[in-house]
Amino acid sequence: MTDPAAGGPAPVRILVCDDHVVVRAGLLALLDSAPGIEVVGEAGTGEEALALAARLAPDVVLMDLQLGAGIDGVETTRRLTAGTGSVPHVLVLTTYDTDADITRAIEAGATGYLLKAERPEELFAAIHAAAQGRTALSGPVAGRVMANLRKPRPALTDRERDILAQLATGLGNREIARALFISEATVKTHLRRIYDKLGVDTRAGAVAVAKEQRLLP
Repeated sequence: MTDPAAGGPAPVRILVCDDHVVVRAGLLALLDSAPGIEVVGEAGTGEEALALAARLAPDVVLMDLQLGAGIDGVETTRRLTAGTGSVPHVLVLTTYDTDADITRAIEAGATGYLLKAERPEELFAAIHAAAQGRTALSGPVAGRVMANLRKPRPALTDRERDILAQLATGLGNREIARALFISEATVKTHLRRIYDKLGVDTRAGAVAVAKEQRLLP
């Protein structure tokens, strides 16, 4: 990216998406002081971020994961990065660092994953890295990713794999029970065991980790 008027590199164009007005204001003030960074827009919802990104064509979207009503940051990231033409890089900036959150964001297409506790200099560096398509991870996040890569895959039983596969298709407990000819109570028991083995506490988290660990057919 080059600024033809100045003959130097053009600033990284940023769209900030966070549902908290005070947080957005703080980020805008912080980024305004950052060299080589220009905020071109701000959004409070995922839907607003999609509309603004289509109109403003930012280089990087700074994305929170929890956006209140409407689509969340993960789904917004997925839609932003699945487009054609000028697709922005998405840098997640959040307070959440669970394995499931990290996995879902990266699988949705996020270029980087930063925690809000990072120092401003780290945020600025991550934005410039993301603009170039380079991965940017907070230290704790990178540590979790590496630990997950090193640990052995969870040992699921055949029945647990069957239920996990059904879960990935979006079926509820009752539908899974019918499909596998077992009781709904049995499905719930297996789900608790699956959650424990995968280290998650939600259905979406179980599916995300299962995909990451290649536990699904």
